[in-house]
Amino acid sequence: MSNYRIRPGDTLSGLAARFGTSVQKLARDNNISNPDLIFSGRTLRIGHSGRDSFDAGGGRQGVRGGSGVGGGADVGGPMGVAPTGGTEKGRRLAEAARAAAMGMGGYNSQGLCATGVSRAIRNSMGIGVSGNGNQIDNNLPRDKFRQVDMSLEEALKIPGLVLTWESTSTRLGSIYGHTAVTLGDGHSSASDFIERNTTNNGRTGFKVFMPIE
Repeated sequence: MSNYRIRPGDTLSGLAARFGTSVQKLARDNNISNPDLIFSGRTLRIGHSGRDSFDAGGGRQGVRGGSGVGGGADVGGPMGVAPTGGTEKGRRLAEAARAAAMGMGGYNSQGLCATGVSRAIRNSMGIGVSGNGNQIDNNLPRDKFRQVDMSLEEALKIPGLVLTWESTSTRLGSIYGHTAVTLGDGHSSASDFIERNTTNNGRTGFKVFMPIE
């Protein structure tokens, strides 16, 4: 078992993917009760715990408010699982989106969804994309992203897809729309915050874009 000093921007899921272990094992080995909350400067023990790596992780997180662009209540559910499946670019984008969201609003919307998505795309792919939630779809470079015909339910199972909505039910969302990146766990997406129960409720003009390998 080795030690690792947590750096700003690190996430437990990102560290688990980097060191070839799981979030559950890292949390268990380091007595972390909330896998979504780690602190820079602390030391993590990295290694195998001796227990089955498929042991169930932490429970639901409860409801935390989410307002502003994107809106929607954060209804909990397991988090912190490193993306699996999808493409390599998609997995990198999903990790960058999770890191951007945790560095901005965490689990509460700041009304800056396009900023979070743009930051994730820049950090993972090295390209700049401008515009608000209902403009970013037109500004994604077509040599880097392609639009795909896919339901939200299907998209949420694949890490690193860019979701856009023309309009949402919130005041700002009705003007600026919403955008987010799928995390690949079947229910979560990340922008300026992590929305753990992403739905089309109150949202219109849904589109999906996939990074091109």
